Amino acid sequence: MDIATIIGILLAFGALFGMAQMEHVEMAGLFLPAPMLLVFVATIGCGVASTTMKDALAAFKAVPKAFTGKVTPPQTVIDDVVGLAETARANGLLALEQEADKHDDPFMKKALQNIADGTDGDELRILLEDEIESNAAPMRSASAFFMGLGGFAPTVGIIGTVVSLTHVLANLGKPDELGPLIASAFVATLWGLLTANFLWLPFGGKLRKLAQLEADRQTLLMEGLLAVQAGSQPRLLGERLTAMVPPSARGTTGKATKGATAGVDDQQLAA
Repeated sequence: MDIATIIGILLAFGALFGMAQMEHVEMAGLFLPAPMLLVFVATIGCGVASTTMKDALAAFKAVPKAFTGKVTPPQTVIDDVVGLAETARANGLLALEQEADKHDDPFMKKALQNIADGTDGDELRILLEDEIESNAAPMRSASAFFMGLGGFAPTVGIIGTVVSLTHVLANLGKPDELGPLIASAFVATLWGLLTANFLWLPFGGKLRKLAQLEADRQTLLMEGLLAVQAGSQPRLLGERLTAMVPPSARGTTGKATKGATAGVDDQQLAA
């Protein structure tokens, strides 16, 4: 579980609460049902109107992933691919069909099955690239939906403020009531800005990041498996895949890479 989203949202709301306490703002005055109803319902309504119902429902179903989504570290992918390269080198590409049954990742299973079936390398690359793009599409669509909500919310809040101000103007003859009425009028703007920047935009940004990380993982896996199909030497394959990963995301050398290096050294000594 990646707690970055939880920590970020808690920090944002905590800072708001802290400011309210320092400014001696009555919190009850910020939680007014009418402006909150307008901002939440109208914003979501505008978002649904801007897309299809299927995509809107899928976007809300993707919200838990913003809190729990975690992508496999690149080093784990590299270690798995190097291990597969050792298996293919020792037992041939047909042995990868049995390896496919050991993995739960549908993308890897499809790639290994096609390699074992003797699919042409160029055709397999096209197939896997299309698979990567189609796998990322739902998460990107969900991200775009919440980014759209982040754009609608502030404007909806302003609409709520304008509506409330018409009520204020209708009561200009009651000076004692103008202060509370004006204060409550701006609550809609507050919630519009707050929900956009504390909820919708963070959700959209996190889902977009998760989609990119998963696409990067599958791309790394694709390059590795295509190299396995081409008969790449395990140790060099591990080094090549490591070079594809940004330095900050590289982990320590895994067991598979170490085993591959040892295996090559033994072959050289035997020769």
